[in-house]
Formats: sequence, C-alpha cells, structure tokens
Amino acid sequence: MLKGARSPRILRLLGLTALAVALSVAPTLAQEVTYASDIAPIFNDKCVQCHRPGSIAPMSLLTYEQVRQYASRIRFRVENRIMPPWGLNPHAGIQSYKNDRDLTEAERRTIVAWVDAGSPVGDRGRIPPLPDFPDGDFFWYLGDDLGEPDLVLEGPSVARPASGPDEWTDVSVPTGLTEERWLRAVEIRPANERSRVVIHHALASLVQNETGVVGVPSAVSDEVRGRGLLQNYAAGAGGRVFRPDAGKLMLPGSEISWEIHTTAKGLEVADASVAVGLWFHDSPPPYRTILTTYTPRNANGQLDIPPGRVAVHQGTWVMPGPVRLESFQPHMHMRGKAMMTEAIYPDGRREVLTFVDNFQWDFQTTYIYEDDVAPLLPEGTVIVVTSWHDNTADNPNNPDPNQWIGWGARKVDEMSIAWFDITYLDQEYFDQLVAERDRRTVTDLTR
Repeated sequence: MLKGARSPRILRLLGLTALAVALSVAPTLAQEVTYASDIAPIFNDKCVQCHRPGSIAPMSLLTYEQVRQYASRIRFRVENRIMPPWGLNPHAGIQSYKNDRDLTEAERRTIVAWVDAGSPVGDRGRIPPLPDFPDGDFFWYLGDDLGEPDLVLEGPSVARPASGPDEWTDVSVPTGLTEERWLRAVEIRPANERSRVVIHHALASLVQNETGVVGVPSAVSDEVRGRGLLQNYAAGAGGRVFRPDAGKLMLPGSEISWEIHTTAKGLEVADASVAVGLWFHDSPPPYRTILTTYTPRNANGQLDIPPGRVAVHQGTWVMPGPVRLESFQPHMHMRGKAMMTEAIYPDGRREVLTFVDNFQWDFQTTYIYEDDVAPLLPEGTVIVVTSWHDNTADNPNNPDPNQWIGWGARKVDEMSIAWFDITYLDQEYFDQLVAERDRRTVTDLTR
C-alpha cells in the first residue's frame, strides 16, 4: 500500500460516518430555510421582474401566499431547470453572460429544501421589500441605465381576432433620419399588455441605400453577409447595448421593415403594435456589429424532422476575418430541444462556446457574453451550429408526434436559426484585444 494511503476498511467507515452526518443534518438545514430569510431574497432577485401583474409570466409571485400556492410546481420547475427560463448547460461552454438570470446551484437546493420542509414563512418582519417596478404596462428595460431613447419609432398597428390562424403583417416605416447615426443601444417592446399577449414575435430590419457594408474592415467587406437585422422581439428577448467601440449604422432616408407575427389567444385586440427605442452614440464608433443569421440544415439543405424521432441538423460557417461574437440566440419552435455553438480554430482546436441544452420555445433568450469572455475568433475560424428537435411523445410541447415536420413560419412548423451579433475587427485591433485578455488571464492566475 502506498505511504499515506488509507485502507479500504477505513474509507468505508469514513464514508458511512459522512453519510450519517449528512442524513442527520439535512432535515435540520431544511427546517431552517424560511421564505422571509432565504426564499424572498432569491425571488426578488431572479423571479418577480416577470412574475408580477402586467408582466409576461402567467402568475404573480410577489407575496408569500402566492409563492406558497405554487410551491410544488415551483419545486419541479426549479429542480428540472425549467425556471428561470435560462436553458444553458451549466457545465459546458462559456458561463459568463451580462443578462444571466439563472439560479445558482445553491439557490436551487435552497428552494427545493424549503418546499420539502413545508414552505415555512419564518419571521414576517424579515421579509425584504419588493424591488421598484416601472409604472404602467409600457416601459423600456434599458431605461434604468440609459434613460429615455433618443428616438422612438412606432410599428404598424395590427387588428388581431380572438380566434383563427396565425397572421403576419409586413410594413415599412420611415425613420425620419436626416443624418448618419450610430446606434448605442436598441430595444423593441410591445406597446401595451394586450399587444404582448398576441404578438408572437416582431422583426425590424433596416432598409437603406448602402454601398457594400459600411463599418467593417475593407479586407472582408465583400464577404460579410448583408447588413443583418436591426433587432428582433419575442417573449424573453430584451434590448441590446453595444460596446463603446461598435454599434449599428442608420443612414438618412432609411426605413424600418417590420414583420409582425400575431397568434390567437382568445383575446380580440384592435391595435396590437410594437415600438423600437433607439439610443445613439455621441460619435461614430470604429466598428459595426451585425446581427447575422445562420441556419443549420441537413446534407440536402433541408430541415427534416421525421415523426417520433429526435432530429439533428448542423451547419458550418467560416469567418472571413477576425471577429468578436457579442451574443447568441437560438430560435426554434415547439419541437426545439437544444442548440450548441462551437468554434474550430485554424490550429485545429475545437471549443464549445454556448450549449443551450434545455431550450424553451416560448421564451426566446439572447445570451449576451460578458466583455472579458466574448469569443475572439481569428480569421479562418469555423463556427459550428448543431440543433436538436424532439418530435417524440416524450416532448410535452409537441402538438403531434405523428407528423413529419419541416421548415415553416407557424409555431407548429419548425425553424433552426442561430442569431449572432458579430463585430468584424481589423487585424491590429484584434491582436490588441487578444493580448490584453492574455495579460488579464496571467494576472488572475498569479494573484
């Protein structure tokens, strides 16, 4: 036996002792967890922004009585990573995001232990006050940090019957700009609560006369795939704030082309509409961020989802120059199960960037990378996007597992879209960013 090693008998005794201690302590810990001291602070931080009257969640969780009513459902959804609707695999890929709404493992264990202990309220005098919420049913999420938008453009007003098939409305609206402006931030919001109920999604694309793609390095301007969307809206998708060194370009005389998708929710709405808020840079930034669409398909270029099967599709795209990925948003419908993005570097290394293994079709999350981890990809890097669709009876969202499913705009059809906000950089600046990140990494390791 190696010096210092313990015998199997001693290890078994230690294991039994640890188990006995854990079993004896666990009930005590569960009994000590209360709503006032432990649960309310978590809910204030992670839940009540959505779970309150007039917001997007189906029930309010502002009080102990409300939370207690749904305790068993909350336990199930928290333990199975359904709520909060974050969906990110906690063990693969990048884990630092500016808009991270997920619970920590400790917070999940606390909520489960509280429910298992009977959901005690504790000392009501210790219940913390609720956060401040904006007044009314229309507000800008970015407003707390940025103030009111510099420009607000209304989208089309759409009449939505209480029943009937999905409907799409396409309208172009002039921006009214008379000079070139660079966006610092953008956000699309439903105009009111009734609009939020029936609008499935809204897409805003810029229509403007532009030679090439202004704001990207000349070495790659001919290879960049269009100007991209301005911004998209769906439940769960918030606004976007760009880096000081980048933004989106809007030209004089430009228009916004709107696509508004409404769906029947048993509520007749005469004026379903959205608005886009625009915040401008004080001066033009050196680089342009482009919302780019990648669509993984099969070898024949199709989305092919057989009945009763889990289908896998994949696509690859080569970066024509050095880039910085700012965000990633997977988009699928009711059979969407998971989507993963990877980078294959020119030296052959392969790295998982973001793995959403618990996709939730009714809450479209954009994963916005923290500045110090946003992928810096050299020229020639291959982005790999893999999507999974679950067309089996095991999928509780599946309306009919016996149907073959292909690409379509209705929610009962499917899509396989990866949206990336990509900033194209020149080589000198890219090298500078890589060197700065390497220095920070060395400093962190030597502390």
